[in-house]
Amino acid sequence: MDVENANCKIKVSQCADMEVLPIERPLKVDVEITGLDILIQELHRMFSCDHVNVQDVQKVMLGYKSNPKDWSKFAKFDRFRYTRNLVDAGNGAFNIMILCWGAGHASAIHDHADSHCFMKLLSGSLEEVRYEWPENVQPEVVKVLNNNKSRRKCCSESQDLPDSVSELTIDNPDDSCQTESCQCDRCQKRDSDRCQNGREYEEGYDVRDMKVRGRTRMEVNDVCYINDALGLHRVENPSHVDGAVSLHLYCPPFDSCRVFDARTGKPTEVKVTFWSMYGKKIKRVLQANEPADSQQ
Repeated sequence: MDVENANCKIKVSQCADMEVLPIERPLKVDVEITGLDILIQELHRMFSCDHVNVQDVQKVMLGYKSNPKDWSKFAKFDRFRYTRNLVDAGNGAFNIMILCWGAGHASAIHDHADSHCFMKLLSGSLEEVRYEWPENVQPEVVKVLNNNKSRRKCCSESQDLPDSVSELTIDNPDDSCQTESCQCDRCQKRDSDRCQNGREYEEGYDVRDMKVRGRTRMEVNDVCYINDALGLHRVENPSHVDGAVSLHLYCPPFDSCRVFDARTGKPTEVKVTFWSMYGKKIKRVLQANEPADSQQ
């Protein structure tokens, strides 16, 4: 099963036979959604089934053409940070929210807690920056794929690998083997590179910038999809003048995720919070020890 046909009603790692292949674009939109309320109703209908196809969700979200009259009551901005505003709690299998990005606002680099993430741009423009996972941090979905599908032999130059495994074995990007005691040339080179110029691991994380996989500029009505098998990402509003508004669907919902230090790759688990729920502002005092970018 490729990622287009994965069941997004369950966690990504539970799609044990999923292959991570590029999602073809542009998708052919064969539905027309005439309002945000209609979109939400359609999503409830879809998620009442046992299997919810990733591509079908994308098509439905693409079928809705943004109209500020539909979503302006949920769009709550803050001067200092982007906001997460709950629109619909779903049926336990998903939730829907609107994120509001002031000029120059951005998220931290973050994962998606083994869930599926769909994002549609409603207003303005956003840039999505995707990153490779840090070498010493492995998401649950990669562990599952490696356990179920890997045919890797220790340091075998000739061993064929499934595309999904070779792409996703991110804790070994230099293709050295996974045996800690191996003394082959590639593994010794890997260890040498990690200590080059005296840069030892600090608390298990390599002191170097996280690797950017790609950048995508999103314009109004564009839809993108990401899960932990496809990497980490950061979303930012590149405008220094205009705000931006995006619609997000997460399935299954999650209440915490990990954010990553852009310099070291070190993860920190944070709680996700809402600025408003169902159009009403939540009275909440930001705790002193809470990271400013904890709202993923």
